[in-house]
Amino acid sequence: MLERQGIHLISSDELTAIQATERLRPDLPTQPAQIRRIEFEYKRHGCLSLIASFSVARGQIINASVGPTRKEVDFVAHIRNTIETDPQAGWIFIVDQLNTHQSEGLVRLVSQKCGLTDDLGKKGQKGILKSMTTRAAFLSDETHRIRFVYTPKHASWLNQIEIWFSILVRRLLRRESFCSVSQLKQRILAFIDYFNRTMAGPFRWTYKGRPLVA
Repeated sequence: MLERQGIHLISSDELTAIQATERLRPDLPTQPAQIRRIEFEYKRHGCLSLIASFSVARGQIINASVGPTRKEVDFVAHIRNTIETDPQAGWIFIVDQLNTHQSEGLVRLVSQKCGLTDDLGKKGQKGILKSMTTRAAFLSDETHRIRFVYTPKHASWLNQIEIWFSILVRRLLRRESFCSVSQLKQRILAFIDYFNRTMAGPFRWTYKGRPLVA
C-alpha cells in the first residue's frame, strides 16, 4: 500500500563484529546420515560491521554498507545513500533505539532532505538537538517526508532486518572460511546480490503471540 503511494518502508539495523575467520584445515566431507563437519581451529583476520536496509514490501536489501565501524557518521552516510536511491520518494525507516539512530547527524540529514528551515538548536543545550528524546521526536514526526519509527526497548526482534540477518548468518557466515576482511566483505556483498536475485520476497509472519502461562 505504501509503495503505491511512493513511500518506501525500510527496516534498518547493524550487524556488528562479523569476524573474518579462516579455518586452519579443510572441512570433512559429508557422509551418509552425517552433516558436513567443520574444522574447529581457526585464525582471526579482523572484524567488519554491516549496516543494511531491507525493503519490507519487496523483501530485498536495497542498500548495504560494509566497513570497520558502525559509528554515527557511518549510519548517517548509509541512510543518506539509501535515500539517494529514490531522492523524491517518502521514506519510513524502522530502527531500534540505539543512540546512533537518534543522532544529531540524522536530524541534520532529515532537515536538509526535507527542506526544513526550523532552528535545530544546539546539542545538549536547547531545541530539537538538545537530547535523544527531542531528536527522536523530530525524527519520528509523521509530517516529514523522511521519518523514523522506533521499535520498543528490548523488542528489536520486531524489526524484519533481524530475520534477514539470521539468514545471512545461517547461509554464509556460520560455516564459511575467510582469509581476509576484504574477502569477507566481497562474500557478504555477493550473498546480498544472490539473495536479491533468487530468494527475495516479503516475509510472512505467522506467529500469533500466544499468551505466556504461569
